[in-house]
Amino acid sequence: MPSRVTVVGVPADGWPGLGDPARELVSHASVVLGSTRQLGLLPDVAGQERVAWPSPFSLAPLEAYADRELVVLASGDPYVSGIASTLLRTLGPDRLTVVPTVSSVSLARARMHWDDAEVVTVVGRRLEAVLRHLAPGHRVLVLSSDEHTPQAVARLLVEADYGATVMTALGDLGTDLETRNAATAAEGGPIAPRLHVLALELRGPATGQWTAGLPDEAYEHDGQLTKRDLRASALARLAPYPGALLWDVGAGAGSVGIEWLRSHPLARAVAVEADATRAQRIGRNAATLGVPGLEVVTGRAPEALEDLPDPDAVFVGGGATAPGVLDTCRERLRPGGRVVVHGVTLETERLLLEQYAEHGGELTRLSVERAEPLAGFTGWTPARPVVQWAWSRP
Repeated sequence: MPSRVTVVGVPADGWPGLGDPARELVSHASVVLGSTRQLGLLPDVAGQERVAWPSPFSLAPLEAYADRELVVLASGDPYVSGIASTLLRTLGPDRLTVVPTVSSVSLARARMHWDDAEVVTVVGRRLEAVLRHLAPGHRVLVLSSDEHTPQAVARLLVEADYGATVMTALGDLGTDLETRNAATAAEGGPIAPRLHVLALELRGPATGQWTAGLPDEAYEHDGQLTKRDLRASALARLAPYPGALLWDVGAGAGSVGIEWLRSHPLARAVAVEADATRAQRIGRNAATLGVPGLEVVTGRAPEALEDLPDPDAVFVGGGATAPGVLDTCRERLRPGGRVVVHGVTLETERLLLEQYAEHGGELTRLSVERAEPLAGFTGWTPARPVVQWAWSRP
């Protein structure tokens, strides 16, 4: 890797919009890396080598210039869904300098007069990430991949009963070619140029998606589902936070891992499921509920856990009695991390009693009853009681 990399944010109009310090950096660089579009915005510089990123994207060009100081071009603010975040993880802060310019997000907020919009990127990511943000009256700025993004997002919104959403495509922001086109999702979304930001004024039903304990009907499942009330209890004890990694072991329909991810955009989760059909179903549920980044591992614990990074929290919804599962989860847990295990069978209950006696923690027996028709009247129908063991590593 090169000894030093300078990332320069380039506005949509290219060279004319760059300030003098940024122009100096670019003009005096011996090697400039960027997209084909970005490189085409620069004037010719004698003797300067220009390299376009490969497709599919990789950092291979950095290796080729390990002995050179490089200038890398980015769009707008390089830390707003830009290359700078990738380079920071690769090089570290001491080898990286970032020179931002006005981002497309700032320009979009100004054009829409929105001071409260969330930002979600689908550049190099799955479009379903937009679905996590659904709420009536909510405003979202989508950093789009290309001119086809509005129509694809419109289809997702219609399927989610958000067809009345007003979609505004803000094209070529910061240039003389700025455009603004609007349409509802039901109308198919607006026409947009390749370079644009998509502004969504969401209009649809309130679904309670921002809390733990989504309705069971939100999930596709075959009965192997941690039910709503038990799920909310488990997540309260798992206590998700930004950047934390969850193992959802014996994931079933993936509900706990999915709602862990929905708690914050930076949360991470791996769902481990031995049944291949269920594992595929978990992926579908994650996409439908707006967290397509859920990693799904098809395999049986504890063997399937060997190559996973150490977790900050573990939920075991199935397979707790398999030899070595709970020992592995406890031993791999990071300091301060939490384990929550649910047991329905007498065998699992006995195991959790032993764990509680040996390690302490919190042992709870949860029983839920629901009102259902009974011989022309209404009566309480109990679900199977669940023993919940929660333990925190010191």
